[in-house]
Amino acid sequence: MSCCGKENNVFIYKGSNFLKQRLLLSTLSGKPIEVREIRSLDEANPGMQGYEVSLLQLLDKVANGSRTTIDRTGCSFRYQPGLLHGGTFQHDCDPGRGIGYYLDVLLALGPFCKQPLAVTLTGVTNSRESPSVDHIKASAMATLKRFLLVDEGLELSILKRGMMPDGGGEIVFRCPVRKSIKAIQCTKQAMVKRIRGTAYCCKVSPAMANRAVDHAKGVMLQFLPDVYINTDQHKGKRSGNSPGYGINLMAETTDGAVFSAEALCKTMDQPGNPSIPEDVGRDAALRLLDEIYRGGCVESTFQWLAVLYMALSQKDVSKFLTGPLSQYTIYFLQHLREFFGITFKLENATDEDESTGDELSGSNKVLLTCVGIGYNNFSRRVN
Repeated sequence: MSCCGKENNVFIYKGSNFLKQRLLLSTLSGKPIEVREIRSLDEANPGMQGYEVSLLQLLDKVANGSRTTIDRTGCSFRYQPGLLHGGTFQHDCDPGRGIGYYLDVLLALGPFCKQPLAVTLTGVTNSRESPSVDHIKASAMATLKRFLLVDEGLELSILKRGMMPDGGGEIVFRCPVRKSIKAIQCTKQAMVKRIRGTAYCCKVSPAMANRAVDHAKGVMLQFLPDVYINTDQHKGKRSGNSPGYGINLMAETTDGAVFSAEALCKTMDQPGNPSIPEDVGRDAALRLLDEIYRGGCVESTFQWLAVLYMALSQKDVSKFLTGPLSQYTIYFLQHLREFFGITFKLENATDEDESTGDELSGSNKVLLTCVGIGYNNFSRRVN
């Protein structure tokens, strides 16, 4: 849903869709927003949910001087962004969403803070509703490294794992600051050179992870000989508060791009028959093959992150090859135009733009082109 209008230089939106996008771009642009009619017709759970309030609290810790006013019913709020400060702090994430829901925002804001981020997040490390910490570590961090060029000080460590629904996981994220983001051009589709992965289990038999590994390898070895998947078993306090297991796979290309996919077992409160490890391993492998088929220089889950860095980069031409645009990315492009007034040129990538020939042309790839707005980290320069 696009912007419903402006009142006194405040962007007005309706509904809870894409709330994270709007808060993120509001914080970066310094433009306040007001969101109304948040689940106002939902009789069971009207208004803002716990994980959305937790996200606002996280933004308040990252930025100095931000102000949030929530009405009595919780169905609308106004957000006035502050100055990005960063620094060292801890945040307890609401278990309604995984840690990845909050970590996304820190990845986007981290390079533009006054002080390098050193954030400890606690909650659910692996969930179905948001990208897992393993997924972000494999794919989103690789995208960020492309734009930072020098990744010294960029780190994501998993100290404890926490599965749905009760969490109990803990991670540490560190991100350096930059005065500006480089404009880059990634227009070639590279070949996959190796498959890596991690199968993890918490409070269940280690055989669950091993069985998932065997089935995932059985699928991937049909296409590539260099496949290695390690197991990560957590015991005691490091295993969180809920039992579960899953597997994360990543495919690395010759030019450093990373595609990633994950599959999780069902939790006890989910309907249907319980998951078996063989199905979980096979599901992860097929999802990874689908991401590889989509192609491009970034996977579909984090297309929006590459788009954001392109828009905020130095005043030069950036080009990025992606697979078919996800709906989330399409709305993110619309929000970028509203907050920063920047538009992208989208064109179908031809075989001349790719290095792989006709065998991957079944997936409609998109070449994104834009001129960066030259977003500068003024906080860092003053410091």
